[in-house]
Amino acid sequence: MRILVLGAGALGGYFGGRLLQAGAELGFLVRPRRAAQLAADGLVIESPFGALRRPVATVMEGAAAPGWDLILLACKAYDLDAAIAAIRPAVDDRTAILPVLNGLSHIETLQREFGAARVLGGLAKIQATLAPDGTVRHLNDWRWLTFGELDGTMSPRVGALAALAGRAEGVIAEAVPDILHRMWEKLVHLGTSAIGTVLLRANTGEIARSPGGAAFMHRLLDRNAAIAEANGHPMRPDYIAEFRALFADEKGMYATSMLRDLEAGGRIEADHILGFLLAAARRAGVPDEAHEAAYLHAKAFEQRRDAGRLPGRG
Repeated sequence: MRILVLGAGALGGYFGGRLLQAGAELGFLVRPRRAAQLAADGLVIESPFGALRRPVATVMEGAAAPGWDLILLACKAYDLDAAIAAIRPAVDDRTAILPVLNGLSHIETLQREFGAARVLGGLAKIQATLAPDGTVRHLNDWRWLTFGELDGTMSPRVGALAALAGRAEGVIAEAVPDILHRMWEKLVHLGTSAIGTVLLRANTGEIARSPGGAAFMHRLLDRNAAIAEANGHPMRPDYIAEFRALFADEKGMYATSMLRDLEAGGRIEADHILGFLLAAARRAGVPDEAHEAAYLHAKAFEQRRDAGRLPGRG
């Protein structure tokens, strides 16, 4: 299977490297700085599930060409337009596109640009970071890659990817017939976590230890579950129970990547998660005060960041 991975950062580097180990013919579509790192040192992964250091093939942005069975999109949602431009020359009649971005709005965009038949649904669950020296550091036991056809069929291309990924070291891969529902599940817990941690600037344990913190997070969770149900994707009771427990755990250390990016003064997925959920809450008639406050908070942060007025950066 010929796979082109857009980006060789924490997510793309990890899963791309593992698929390469499993036997994929694989290349990374990268910018010049990352291409230079990979040329000098190879792809380096440090993980509890096995280290990796090996040379890899790279494709420079602007030099992509057709001939790929699968393109794995592992970018941030705010880079989607640039990603589409980068992969467009590589897409031909055989190509499937597997995005593992946060949120849901990218699906419609990709279908509009490349045709609905080319786009798979997918999500990744992993905690990893790209160190300054180019090493991909895998931080815990999360290593899930879930994917499927958006129409629920178990197609030959999904089966081929499942067979390949099933051989990959350090990956738990699953092809599912309900990938859109799984993506809504992720959005419910990720959206709840993002709203809470961004508004309150704290991890889940710190919020739970604060007066009314767990109850606040539980209200958010219930409202996001109501949004999903209004869109035809009711949450399973055991799924909700799992995250109610997480948000009530006073020893919890979970913080979203959006909070980390915000605190670092970086770009954030405000529109793709917070803005999407705010609009969906209003369509569904779900109380949206917290959604509105979180989205406004994030957008005001972007204004201040872009003006160079963040503490210590002005």
